[in-house]
Amino acid sequence: MEREQVSSMQNPKVKHLQELQQKSQERRRSGLFVVEGRREIERAVGHGYKVDTLFCCTDICGNDWQQIAAGRVVPLAAPIYNKVAYRGGTEGMIAEVVAREHRLSELRLSERPLVVVLESVEKPGNLGAVLRSADAVGADAVVVCDPLTDLYNPNIIRSSTGAFFSVPTAVCSSDECIAWLKGNGIQILTAQLQDSHLYYDTDMRGPTALVMGTEACGLTDRWRQAADAHIRLPMLGCADSLNVSVSAAVLMYEALRQRTVPGAL
Repeated sequence: MEREQVSSMQNPKVKHLQELQQKSQERRRSGLFVVEGRREIERAVGHGYKVDTLFCCTDICGNDWQQIAAGRVVPLAAPIYNKVAYRGGTEGMIAEVVAREHRLSELRLSERPLVVVLESVEKPGNLGAVLRSADAVGADAVVVCDPLTDLYNPNIIRSSTGAFFSVPTAVCSSDECIAWLKGNGIQILTAQLQDSHLYYDTDMRGPTALVMGTEACGLTDRWRQAADAHIRLPMLGCADSLNVSVSAAVLMYEALRQRTVPGAL
């Protein structure tokens, strides 16, 4: 570890850290992204991600930073750490981590895969929440089609509570995903209001992809036409849709129920 603590926000390392936090362009250029918090960093390392630089505040974390494998360690004075940390409770650690490619060809599926597909997801918090639920039910993968948000946006990692690292994730176009699903014999169930059946009346026990769009626009026609079935959640109030992460969680747990409870369908 460097002996002197960084005590200025003008330090080049601190300025670069902030650029990675705020700018997707810099994340793409450098091939690095930011992971904040000991739990999240440990999950990243545990799933094979490499820490390039570890920023730590020893006033908070003591010598715990030594348990994190890192190429470089930069100590931050407490006032500086508190300014660059997005939230409290991060145990005094922020890491710059080496990014990976997220290709469909790299996904490894089980015999009865459960895949979650999100088309044109825009809000990082929603994607992070979907990843958290996907981890909870043991989904095989989350596929993000034509995304409107950077996969390494810090809010995605933060809201996933580290599940970003445990759930295999791919990024591709909708056309590529449709061809991949059909090529692997995975039924496509699209969540939509039009011409649809209640989700709990639909068989999800076999290889299944649950496909959702944005709350504002829903799914594009290419997905509706490619679907093997259209499903919906009952909406008994004045609202006509739920947050996409809530809908995804409901559908994933229905798939889990059908697969684990005898005679569930």
